[in-house]
Amino acid sequence: MSTVRLSDVIQPVEFSAYVAQNTAVKSALVQSGIMARNNAIEAQLKAGADSFTIPAWLDLSDDEASIVSDDPDQLSTPGKVGTTKQRVRKAYLAKSWAAMNMASELSGSNAMAHIQNRVTAYWERQLQARLVASLQGIIADNEASDSSDMLNDISEEADEAAKLTAEALIDTVGTLGDSMSSVVALCCHSDVFRYLLKLDAIEYLPPSEGSLSLPTWRGLAVVYDDAMPEEAGVYTTALFGQGAVAYGVTAPRIADGTEVESLPASGNGGGQQVLHSRQNLAVAPAGFSFDDTATTGDSPSIAELRDAQSWKRTAEDRRNVPMAFLRHKI
Repeated sequence: MSTVRLSDVIQPVEFSAYVAQNTAVKSALVQSGIMARNNAIEAQLKAGADSFTIPAWLDLSDDEASIVSDDPDQLSTPGKVGTTKQRVRKAYLAKSWAAMNMASELSGSNAMAHIQNRVTAYWERQLQARLVASLQGIIADNEASDSSDMLNDISEEADEAAKLTAEALIDTVGTLGDSMSSVVALCCHSDVFRYLLKLDAIEYLPPSEGSLSLPTWRGLAVVYDDAMPEEAGVYTTALFGQGAVAYGVTAPRIADGTEVESLPASGNGGGQQVLHSRQNLAVAPAGFSFDDTATTGDSPSIAELRDAQSWKRTAEDRRNVPMAFLRHKI
């Protein structure tokens, strides 16, 4: 009995495009509106350099308007519009999987075919893990540099006062001031989601064409992921405005996004197949720039994304950062 070789069933260029597209489309974070795929970011991912800058105009100031007079010598003083910029760090990532041909022969199932079918799911989880790690870094920076104005921490309150409630979530959204209506989604740990289910606080919207049914809380899409922070029974739940995080996913510019390697001498001649998958990826939370202070390698690791030193808020007005965090118990 012969085994179909991976190189017989996979076209690297097409497979790379398929993986990059589905990594984005299948993510619940994308479906909820939290993450917005950005063409400008993806164009930069295919260019040189390890980072790039996104410039932006600031809003007009709220200085009081001038009182008009009939004095021809009294001239108005024009104001100006300010600018800001956001530094986005690229991540050059790769993962390889190998399988011995003999293992597939004996099992009666092609191990590499299974690996091929799970590559998209792997990169989807990596994208979400990098987002959650970035959020942890942003919270750490907010506590260290901005007086925790994005964080509502009730975890140290006594008994029931430390637990998640609708009132606590509303207070958290309220940190956005008059921009609180921009919030569209809630992201929490699965323990928290289960707690909300027990409270009968979750409703499900019927699926629309081409999308999955999403749970909601008071009209907000709910996304749950066990990567969300939890320590000793203290959870962090996040609330987001539409497109709070921009991102991009592409195949590398030079190296092949997918490469199939055959090692016929491995296993004493039985052979081994290796699938190499590579992606360029960037996550850009609104209102924050990436700082390389904590980065030791050519790309930031997930642990380095969690570091407060990796993030610096560029939005002067807290209301221009469409995210808020609640630290609580259940």
